[in-house]
Amino acid sequence: MPWAAAAALSVLLLLPALRPGYLLVYDMVWVPHLALDRDVLGWGSALPRAVPSDAVVAVLDNVVPAMLLQRIALFGALLLAAGGALRLVSRGLVPRLVAVVLVVWNPFVSERLAIGHWPLLLGYAAVPWLADAGRQTHGSGRVPWRVYPLLVVGSLSANAAIVSVATLLATGWRRGRLRTNLLMAGAGVLFSLPWIVTGLRHASAATSASGYDLFAAHGDELPAPLSLLTLGGIWNRQVVPGSLLGVTAWLLLLLVVGLAVLGWRRWRASVGRRQAVALVVLWVAGYAIALLSWLVPSWLGWIGGHVPGAGLLRDGSRSLALCVPLFVSLLVAGVVEAVEGARAAGAKAVLTGVAVLLPVALLPDAGIQHVQPTTGVEYPQEWADVRALIGDDGGGTVLLLPYSAYRAPAWNGGVPVLDPLGRYLEQPYVASDDLIVDDAVIAGEDPHAADVRAALTAGLGPDELARRLAALGIRWVVTEKDAPVDAYGPAPLLAGTVLHDGNLLEVARMP
Repeated sequence: MPWAAAAALSVLLLLPALRPGYLLVYDMVWVPHLALDRDVLGWGSALPRAVPSDAVVAVLDNVVPAMLLQRIALFGALLLAAGGALRLVSRGLVPRLVAVVLVVWNPFVSERLAIGHWPLLLGYAAVPWLADAGRQTHGSGRVPWRVYPLLVVGSLSANAAIVSVATLLATGWRRGRLRTNLLMAGAGVLFSLPWIVTGLRHASAATSASGYDLFAAHGDELPAPLSLLTLGGIWNRQVVPGSLLGVTAWLLLLLVVGLAVLGWRRWRASVGRRQAVALVVLWVAGYAIALLSWLVPSWLGWIGGHVPGAGLLRDGSRSLALCVPLFVSLLVAGVVEAVEGARAAGAKAVLTGVAVLLPVALLPDAGIQHVQPTTGVEYPQEWADVRALIGDDGGGTVLLLPYSAYRAPAWNGGVPVLDPLGRYLEQPYVASDDLIVDDAVIAGEDPHAADVRAALTAGLGPDELARRLAALGIRWVVTEKDAPVDAYGPAPLLAGTVLHDGNLLEVARMP
């Protein structure tokens, strides 16, 4: 029954994924085939934000169709999280059912699905497994074999890797066992090397003090510190379920706090002192990082402007994945305490039903469907024609215009998404990495993109602009006609041979 519940909840969260097509929402961009180029490997000019997740996809979609691979990643993350939660609680139907509901159906999962952070969700799913593996390591002195594939799954992004390794070390570290401790730490570093090495290569560009106030943890109906207690608080209000913008947010907070208080003594008695301290430390760390992003964003921004890589703290609520082991096990203990405290069998059954259904009832619009409410989408045929045109004519670097990062195409239902065209074309490309949040422009860190931006905004004539772009390595300019103009105005005129002028795209080859 717990696994059936996990599968049913996963289907509800991912309803648009039940039909063919790609799910394209915000940062979740999947294309039929992702080329394994320098940028995907983290060796291009852009910061390696999607290392190694993009490289893994680029390799696997040669074997598994990308559309299916996306479903495996999304459904797999939810089912993996459910399996991990079952490792944290005692036997019995009630605790196992409640654990599954709590780990799959909560604001963190819903909001990160809606914003498209699938590598982070895989890291989230690995956390309860790693907490259990750390507990076993601490007791036996041997690292279970499952730690290594879990670290692979949990290290597809830098944020997820830090959370995964911290969980394993906090729960498994034991004084006097140098070999075991070094083995855990070494495994964590080994599987993090893709983003560590590429991050060090870009260290000089990985300092930025901008955007910390915009990406800080936010409250919904609740003040941010209270919203974080429910695993909510993402910065983008557009991906927050509507049910969290009303009185139900307070009811959800009451449920979480009430169960935590009720279950504290039972939970504390069911785990050893060392593991209790480890889970509390993880929760405090995750909550504190998220809270600091709301409390002192300018201070974190100062750190980000001076310490390479500190930008990982900018989206502070990502750290709430560290809170999951305590969140699940403590609230499950509260439910068990309430059910066992009831004397009548009927009352026990009612309390069990309420405990299982209430989180879903308080968050009925969770999942991806409130952002992409219908189904997956197919890419336009014109995109395939342009890909073939550029590939047949020798390839080369492509410039995407308008020079803005996000699109909201009609063929995607008007859903905002990081422009997928560059990935779709399978050629090296240059696109804006500036972000616009609440009409504020957060400058990107890619020096090549900045040089192109400078050329586009220099007021050059068509011929001179074309020569400048060619000097920057641009061979093709593809203009998306259905994209809104960017914050810097419409795309400038430039000389070139127009080889395609369709309803959606215009393709020009530079002289």
